[in-house]
Amino acid sequence: MANPGSLNTTAAALDASSGRLGSEPRGARPRRALSSRNIMIYGTLLVAAAYYLLPLYVMVMTSLKGMPEIRLGNIFSPPVEITFEPWVKAWATACTGLNCDGLSRGFWNSVRITIPSTLVSILIASVNGYALANWRFKGADLFFTILIIGAFIPYQVMIYPIVIVLREMGIYGTLTGLVIVHTIFGMPILTLLFRNYFTSLPEELFKAARIDGAGFWQIYFRIMLPMSLPIFVVAMILQVTGIWNDFLFGVVFTRPEYYPMTVQLNNIVNSVQGVKEYNVNMAATLLTGAVPLIVYFVSGRLFVRGIAAGAVKG
Repeated sequence: MANPGSLNTTAAALDASSGRLGSEPRGARPRRALSSRNIMIYGTLLVAAAYYLLPLYVMVMTSLKGMPEIRLGNIFSPPVEITFEPWVKAWATACTGLNCDGLSRGFWNSVRITIPSTLVSILIASVNGYALANWRFKGADLFFTILIIGAFIPYQVMIYPIVIVLREMGIYGTLTGLVIVHTIFGMPILTLLFRNYFTSLPEELFKAARIDGAGFWQIYFRIMLPMSLPIFVVAMILQVTGIWNDFLFGVVFTRPEYYPMTVQLNNIVNSVQGVKEYNVNMAATLLTGAVPLIVYFVSGRLFVRGIAAGAVKG
């Protein structure tokens, strides 16, 4: 004798199968690969990519050529004979005035400027953002307003007063003074980023920690920091890129022996002594931009995550 339960199951399966066979397919129809919309989108992307990649291609090809080949005038052709001599000269022996040590001195100056400026500004800004997001202290709204204003003040307006302050402190023209300037100017926008990110985190975590008796620093180190890797990467990329690529502060607040890499690059490219060596100039430019490019490509995915998370609430 057949099991009534199995018969019912079989009948239900047959009904469902017949229903699927007789029903229309659901969902949106697949788009054509060569639709006008796709052609416009991919065409725009290709034009934008060519706009940015073509100069980079010319720079790389020129930096790998010798001067006799460059004088032939075809900037788009690959090098007939690859040479790395322009790279070596740009790094070690290119002259800027009386100094002929290339970009190497400027590179180490930039390292000594970028690392402490980035670490100190991120540390202070993260604590500021955490306090503004989770701890309502007296004057918090006024402090937040000042930060917003400070984030959009043009740097050029503040140069002369800062020169006077650094001179009175006895650190004008030193790396210490430039580190302080970069740290101060980086904190407003970083504080806003951290504040928005911490506001987007679940408030229940903060309240639960408060109920358990955790204090200001315990919540910061044990709860907020482990959840904040993306925004720290965003802050690091913004600071490293901004400080490393800075020219204005480097040329105003330091002396020639402390010039960062960008100032050294400017002096090499705009040197009026001897023959204009375009291959050395291109190699020097690529060497100067290598560090922020590497930092971005290594941590680009976390950068996008942190920006998206920090934009949830404001």
